[in-house]
Amino acid sequence: MDKKNALRAGAVAAGTTLMMLLMSSPALALVRDDGDDPGPGLSVVETLGLFVVAPIALFAVIAGLVMVLDRSKKQA
Repeated sequence: MDKKNALRAGAVAAGTTLMMLLMSSPALALVRDDGDDPGPGLSVVETLGLFVVAPIALFAVIAGLVMVLDRSKKQA
């Protein structure tokens, strides 16, 4: 890929990203809708557990299962 094509691809990607950012509207989260009933917020410990510890634990379980099942085939 020569320099001209790389520059053109970068310009198209940057232009597309800029247009998507400019055309997106704000979430308007400050205005409550009818029937909106948000629950209580999460504490710091609950947030870390849900978004940090749980994915790492799930990854470890899946990786462990893959390793155990892979070892059983290598013995044969």
